[in-house]
Amino acid sequence: MQTLNIIDKINKLKRQKNAVILSHFYQTDDIQDIADFVGDSLALAQEAAKSSAKIIVFAGVHFMAETAKIINPKSKVLLPDMDAGCSLADSCPPKNFKIFKEQYPNHLVISYINCSAEIKTMTDIVCTSSNALKIVNSLPKDAKIIFAPDKNLGGYINKISGRNMVLWDGSCDVHNILEAEKIVELKLKNTDAKLIAHPECQAAVLELADFVGSTSALLQYTSTSNFKKFIVATESGILHQMKKQNPTKEFIIVPSDKTCSCNDCPHMKKITLKKIYNVLLNESNEIILSDFIMKNALKPINRMLELS
Repeated sequence: MQTLNIIDKINKLKRQKNAVILSHFYQTDDIQDIADFVGDSLALAQEAAKSSAKIIVFAGVHFMAETAKIINPKSKVLLPDMDAGCSLADSCPPKNFKIFKEQYPNHLVISYINCSAEIKTMTDIVCTSSNALKIVNSLPKDAKIIFAPDKNLGGYINKISGRNMVLWDGSCDVHNILEAEKIVELKLKNTDAKLIAHPECQAAVLELADFVGSTSALLQYTSTSNFKKFIVATESGILHQMKKQNPTKEFIIVPSDKTCSCNDCPHMKKITLKKIYNVLLNESNEIILSDFIMKNALKPINRMLELS
């Protein structure tokens, strides 16, 4: 099926079925362009919460589709590929986290949204990289906190907030694999470039960065900055929006290895236009969650949305 043909078919089905497509910044260019809304985890959660669509097709990964269903139970939420998981979410198995949590009684749990719905049921407040600092700072200075599952984001928040949160030892493969040595090489070759990095990167990378922020914050920084060249330490998909908003500026992605000049999330890239068409046509791959998870995972998400 040719690209233009499948786009027409998707748009027709959207109109017929009162459906919307929500896409993360890490999706491929064609999916971002067909989506009704493109954003980072916080913006997508906010958009899902206010959507009146009968069907939400989530062009992202499993935990994102789960979050959309928890926030908006009246909509049918479809995930184009049920195997589109998340290395960070997988790094925090619920059974293991339950045991870990029991070792720290009287601790509040702040969980990064990049975790399973089951982890969210063991959480007091959910956060995203956009609002993590704000949420942590909303708590008393002497509050005892467990931060899960991303140790790099948690460590970064500890550093800039002066906290001493207990960190679960999890990470995102896409960001954790980026090496400071490669970045130093890029900086030496591009002395006129600003390094911008996502806080899921390792501390050594963040130390080198001129700006650290969530995916949406990185996008905003490149649009408002007077600089014309940027080294980007995050997933490659964000370059599409950066180039669209700043056609005269240059962007260099930090590569994940020596074989390519890219840094793609293999889970995000499992979503394709054909898969979006198929789930819309058949209304398949629906996200189904138990009443227990729907009820108990909603509480910490709502606390996040209230604070955001």
